[in-house]
Amino acid sequence: MSEEYNPDIVTLSDDEGKEYTFEVLDAIECDLGRYLALLPVFDDPQKLLDDSGELVIVKVEEENGEEFFSEIEDDDEYDTIADAFVDRLADKFEIDEQ
Repeated sequence: MSEEYNPDIVTLSDDEGKEYTFEVLDAIECDLGRYLALLPVFDDPQKLLDDSGELVIVKVEEENGEEFFSEIEDDDEYDTIADAFVDRLADKFEIDEQ
């Protein structure tokens, strides 16, 4: 029996309404909140090659029963969560820590 890979895909819009598509690589829930590690998805293979491959990390928040994603504005919070994702994902992916 083969297992089919079906990634979790999310589409986010910036302030100007431009949409970006991401694959959800991992999720972490801790005392600080719930977070997602995202990797950009591209239709054009050249854009994939040109991309830095850097993770996008967002905080999952809730308002009026609806979830939304927000930037992590606190540097210490971001560093803590980014380190946690790198530790978790290092076993699955080759991660270049700069």
